[in-house]
Amino acid sequence: MNVPAARKFVRLLPALLLLLGGCGKAPLPPEPARPVLTQVVGDNAGDELLSYSGEVRSRYETPLAFRIAGKITARLVDSGAVVNAGQALARLDPADARLSATAAAAQLELAEADLRRFRNLQAKHFVSQAALDARETAFKAAQAQADLAHNQASYTVLRAEQAGIVGLVAVEVGQVVAAGQTVMRLARADTLEVAIAIPESRMAELRALGAATVELWADRQASYAGLLREVSPVADPVTRTYAARVSIRHPDARVLLGMTATVRFLRRGGNTRLTVPLTAIFQHQGGPALWVVGSDQTVVLRPVSVAAYREDTAVLDGGVQAGERIVVAGVHKLSSGEQVRVIDPAKPLAEPQPQSDQSDAAAR
Repeated sequence: MNVPAARKFVRLLPALLLLLGGCGKAPLPPEPARPVLTQVVGDNAGDELLSYSGEVRSRYETPLAFRIAGKITARLVDSGAVVNAGQALARLDPADARLSATAAAAQLELAEADLRRFRNLQAKHFVSQAALDARETAFKAAQAQADLAHNQASYTVLRAEQAGIVGLVAVEVGQVVAAGQTVMRLARADTLEVAIAIPESRMAELRALGAATVELWADRQASYAGLLREVSPVADPVTRTYAARVSIRHPDARVLLGMTATVRFLRRGGNTRLTVPLTAIFQHQGGPALWVVGSDQTVVLRPVSVAAYREDTAVLDGGVQAGERIVVAGVHKLSSGEQVRVIDPAKPLAEPQPQSDQSDAAAR
């Protein structure tokens, strides 16, 4: 082979190798259509759900404390315990209280003896009436001091004033507490409500609505009627929201203290408007738009006019018609004219079918 022919063969060698490598392989299958979550646009009566997350609390939460200072020798309940009225919850070391009661009783005995002696002396006119009055006063003071020491001896046992649930335990055995220091927090279980925060822009309309629906985050099937019971007159200095309480009517065993709940207020509207989820709105060229699914399962981006934005939805003023299907999730991953596979949240997903043996053989 001469030199020019050899050079020509070297130049054609990569193309020949590429052709030889492609022989025997089937062409790549087309990419499957992208599955998208869709929804049919329908008329809405203009109603709006105002939703607020909160925590299940008790209307009456009482901090419990000892009435005297001392060292805790026993803690009889733990956090979350259900207690009855009068049940013992904790105890203090009773030694000091007993000594005080013993000293007060001794002073009372001495005052009582002095009073008897002065009464006998006054009956014989050996002492004046003023001296006898002073002894009677001293006896009454000693008696009051003895009663006080006796009561303080009983204060070494902390008891529940009413039935409820222990929601907080702030001390441990061996700790020295002062009089009035919070030891536990007792919450009544029959007065459950939800603590929420209301923005200042919704104060007037929520006060007018009042009625609400309470749903548990842990159990979506649990729904209860509620009523706006209390709204704080002063806004929180940090969040600038108003603390509010929504009472739960007829709660059952599924409602537990500390649970997360959603409170929904229904605001009625007068005009029929089209509403779409906020997740369906796509910002295009400085304005809102929607991905509309055509009859051929392709998507087209269509500008729309939004009249108002709500908590979870947007009220439309034009751009789409009722009955058209739009994409409500993953709108930022689509392109105009793209073929999609429609997924309706109201219908169960179809299970994928396994490939046939013939298609496998063709692929091989």
